[in-house]
Amino acid sequence: MLLSGRLMLRSLSLASLPATPSLQEIASNHPTGVAKVVLKKGKTQLFKDGSPMVYSGAIDRVIGRPPPTTGDIVLVADGTEKPIGWGFYNSTSMFRVRLMQQEEETALDPSCALNAEKLLETRIAAAAELRKNLGLPSACTNAYRLVNSEGDRLSGLIVDIFGDLAVIASSAAWVQIYQHQIMDCLSRLNNIKQISWRPTVEILKAEGLDLSDLKKPDLIIPQTTVKVMENGISYWISLDGQKTGFYADQRENRCFLSTISEGRRVLDICCYTGGFALNAASGGALDVIGVDSSSPALELAKENVALNGLDSQRISFLREDATEFMKAAVSRNESWDIVILDPPKLAPRKKVLKSASGMYRNLNYLAMQLTKRGGLLMTCSCSGAMTQSGLFLRILQRIYWKQPLYIHCRGCCINGWEENHCCTSGRSSM
Repeated sequence: MLLSGRLMLRSLSLASLPATPSLQEIASNHPTGVAKVVLKKGKTQLFKDGSPMVYSGAIDRVIGRPPPTTGDIVLVADGTEKPIGWGFYNSTSMFRVRLMQQEEETALDPSCALNAEKLLETRIAAAAELRKNLGLPSACTNAYRLVNSEGDRLSGLIVDIFGDLAVIASSAAWVQIYQHQIMDCLSRLNNIKQISWRPTVEILKAEGLDLSDLKKPDLIIPQTTVKVMENGISYWISLDGQKTGFYADQRENRCFLSTISEGRRVLDICCYTGGFALNAASGGALDVIGVDSSSPALELAKENVALNGLDSQRISFLREDATEFMKAAVSRNESWDIVILDPPKLAPRKKVLKSASGMYRNLNYLAMQLTKRGGLLMTCSCSGAMTQSGLFLRILQRIYWKQPLYIHCRGCCINGWEENHCCTSGRSSM
């Protein structure tokens, strides 16, 4: 009876709340009108279940005159034209709409409905609060990912924090259009004193943007390198380097590697500035070799060895092409207890999947040959097109079975491995 009474009181309380307007009603009162993107039959549930990017092939028709242009806010609707959410439109990209809020969410937070500025303010504040609750930043870590694109429901936006500096990686047209609003939200966070904007040029070209017309924010970052700390290890990172300058999403994988490296020989392929190699050495590895083709990255990696007081006799770096190094090592019958393979993005676009698949296949085949029987291979892909298509999984399954390895795979979770084989998802989103 007591439970029943509480439920009745709750029902009465909810019933007394004023009705919130539906997404359709909010759109009807929008001063400039809102176009509607209607999905094909059978496509609706995918996006109701949380898929944030509406491919052009999922769209049946677009209702609205004049038609929406890139960056416009649009409704996304089912076949009966009932809205299921709203997002940012792109007339060129294969990701025609990036969904930002579902219909059910507007009842909980109607202030964000069709309001990009309010949504950005709310989502970025929520991302900062989540990291705070997870203890970031901390005394031993001041480098971390604050906004992780789809992980924080801001598809196309990455924000990495390095001390008091926020580095923004833009890979969607809507992000470029709202760059000043994003910067305003970040500047209101207590620990951020500087902001650097890094457009991802190749992806933005695929998004249909003419980069020569982009307005650059008025930002002056005097230094080209920044000193940060992650899990107690210090790094010099280059603000002119790849992505945001540091692969902050590998934080948990680097920490994991440090716990399994004691007494082992470790090979870090595509080591960049030495993140994995440094963690292996600090974790007690007998010998660590990092391989990369970038001289500036390797110079920083060597500086990072000295910065952490590590034994330079146990950790070394070689400037070589990854494939050529591995081929030569295989010919010499060399092998390592642990091999890390973290290549750059080989499939930036869906149309290059076929050629990229061959490169991933060759790299992983060589890496498996260099891993001792019963050894450990950590293999990674930062190509969304590879993991979303399932190709990365299939490539690994086809080539790994002769090598009894424990494979720690970043970017996907693999099931159905044979006996003595397994894979764990290792992506860190923060």
